[in-house]
Amino acid sequence: MQTTRKHGVFLVGVAVWNLITWGMFTKNLYAAQAAGEDRPTGYWVAHSVLIVANLVLAGVFGSWGAKVLRSRS
Repeated sequence: MQTTRKHGVFLVGVAVWNLITWGMFTKNLYAAQAAGEDRPTGYWVAHSVLIVANLVLAGVFGSWGAKVLRSRS
């Protein structure tokens, strides 16, 4: 598949979106835990794993998008 500039822009956009949304979710999750919200340990573990996985995906998509944009300039 041939990648174009719009693919690169899309990938960088997805990466930025992931960083913003999962960053806000991290802040809210931390605030809930700090406030003493009573949840099972599995809840905190599962959501922490989701945060890490999606931030890693943001890094992968961002670097892939940047690579596409550099190669198409």
